[in-house]
Amino acid sequence: MNTRTTATGFLKAAALACAAALAMVTVQASPAAADETICGHQVGGDILAKYQSMGGESSPLGCPTSDELTTPNGRGRYNTFDGGSVYWTATTGAHPVWGAIRDKWGAIGWENGQLGFPTGDELTNPDGQGKRQQFEGGTVYWHPTLSNGAHPVRSKIGELWGQYGWEGGEFGYPTSDEFADPEYNGVRQTFSARHISLFWSAGRGEPHGTCIGECVGYEGTTNVPWVKETRVWKAVHNGDIDIFVYPTDKGFDDADTDYNALWDQAWSAVPYPKGITDSQGSSLYKQLACHSRYAYKKPDGSHVTGDSWDLETWRPDVSWDYALSPLTVPFHQCNWT
Repeated sequence: MNTRTTATGFLKAAALACAAALAMVTVQASPAAADETICGHQVGGDILAKYQSMGGESSPLGCPTSDELTTPNGRGRYNTFDGGSVYWTATTGAHPVWGAIRDKWGAIGWENGQLGFPTGDELTNPDGQGKRQQFEGGTVYWHPTLSNGAHPVRSKIGELWGQYGWEGGEFGYPTSDEFADPEYNGVRQTFSARHISLFWSAGRGEPHGTCIGECVGYEGTTNVPWVKETRVWKAVHNGDIDIFVYPTDKGFDDADTDYNALWDQAWSAVPYPKGITDSQGSSLYKQLACHSRYAYKKPDGSHVTGDSWDLETWRPDVSWDYALSPLTVPFHQCNWT
């Protein structure tokens, strides 16, 4: 064997190994090399790239007020700035958080709270005035006059709200955070349109119809002559809907004189439920007419139908004669099967 050839091969192999090691050091060092000192603080990596894309020191963030730091939960990194913060994780990317939305996010625990890390930048809503920002656990909404501050919308209430058009739909902007509702065994949240609140319940048990188990829904008050409140409950597991129409005193006395007007007034407080078929709608209309016609007052001043007229989507559509005949009503009591 030629020793010169062997030595040369060894030197080449050693050189290649050194080059590979140097390349690894170079790749590992590149983020540090990209760091910049701005206003006396270190900003680097994706946070620096986001900051620069926004205009750097001339952006709404202004000067950094901290070096890049690790979040307390160890998942991400962040820098604070005069005008807010930029948070980063490997899965969410880097996003600025500022103003009323940042204040709300911070008040409920920052990245360790129910919302987690931001997954997008702050956006302007289609109305041109409101703002929103998406987080891992929900979205925070703010409007200068309609929202009463910034509020997160999330989970089942957020899903229901979205089905009706988000902030531009039937319910408007959130005007509160979720708050506990012991009566409903769940949580409730208020919204700007029509004195409406949305709720989620883990289940109320017997005899609460669709809310015997997990349910969602909405409730609203109004000032029309015949109806003072309407409640809509929806079972999560099968989509069945209960509707509770609470008549005024005048409604108990006079609502059976015009079923169309009564129907319109029942929906003046809340939106008509999504997904109801024509057949279900016809049955609901007849159930309401039946309750209003036979809402006799008892000697104690209460009514035979109770405080509310209960309508249920799973009841079949029947003939008007069957729904309202004095011969059949004693048997079905406006709750036919």
